[in-house]
Amino acid sequence: MTRARRVTANLPGDLLKDAMDVTGKGITETLVEGLRLVRRARAYEKAQALRGKIRLTIDLDESRERRR
Repeated sequence: MTRARRVTANLPGDLLKDAMDVTGKGITETLVEGLRLVRRARAYEKAQALRGKIRLTIDLDESRERRR
């Protein structure tokens, strides 16, 4: 993991409480989990943007090194 950064943020109390209830974790752990979900969502959006743009022809038996 990279070096941690200390930040000050004004967060809606009810939103933070609800998120902490969902995760069952403290403030820092809940925020880290939320940031990871944001990063994952962006990666998913990038992958979805490629949908239909890449043509693959794969022989599954050959790729699995199966005998015919």
